[in-house]
Amino acid sequence: MRDVNSLTDHATFLSGKIIFLLDATLGMIQIQQNDIIKIFSVAAVVFLPPTLIASIYGMNFHAMPELDWLFGYPFALGLMVLFAVLPYIYFKHKGWL
Repeated sequence: MRDVNSLTDHATFLSGKIIFLLDATLGMIQIQQNDIIKIFSVAAVVFLPPTLIASIYGMNFHAMPELDWLFGYPFALGLMVLFAVLPYIYFKHKGWL
């Protein structure tokens, strides 16, 4: 009977140890997933303003003065690049990347 009690205590100890290791492993996986989601979120924020500018300049209407400019198309491309780089620089400066 004493041996059975000893084995039961040892099995309980090993079970607790396994649960601890499983929790630690799951915590590490969650940390890695959070880092990946953070990168996706930053990428979405970086590409949102250029997408907005591209969609505005892609509309078919005649009231935009930039349509008659010689450098209207490069101006739109420059705006897209500028507003893609600014959030990236901001996030890099804050240490979020």
